[in-house]
Amino acid sequence: MDRIKNIAVVAHDNCKEELLDFVACNREAILAHNLIATGTTGRLVEALLAETGPAEGGEPKRVRRLMSGPLGGDQQLGAMISEGKVDVLFFFWDPMEPQPHDVDVKALLRLAVLYNIPTASNRSSAEFLISSAFFDHEFSIKPNRFFEYADRKLD
Repeated sequence: MDRIKNIAVVAHDNCKEELLDFVACNREAILAHNLIATGTTGRLVEALLAETGPAEGGEPKRVRRLMSGPLGGDQQLGAMISEGKVDVLFFFWDPMEPQPHDVDVKALLRLAVLYNIPTASNRSSAEFLISSAFFDHEFSIKPNRFFEYADRKLD
């Protein structure tokens, strides 16, 4: 994992305000990296970063926006994880509200675990992750043992 990370940000509707506050409070740390987001979350994060201005001497931050989660954005993001194009996932999900795309959410979180991607699912875990010494440095992700599955012997 390079020093400049590809960071994915996702938030269910009831968690978008909390994610935006997290981004605003950690603006400088986040601006140093590439951002990817599902639809509405990406639009809101990009607007927030445009309001607060570019990083020192930089251009306004662009967010690579995927489809909205229920329209396939979670699956797009999962594909990016499996292709090694996501380094960190901030996914503020709502444990109290059933989602029409719960199976996609579960698949996305499964892939994040399978590919050993650092993942934060709420504000506290996001603060811990972004304050890690590894956040702005190169880091080697150890592959999970699950990949032995592809080479298993079948009878």
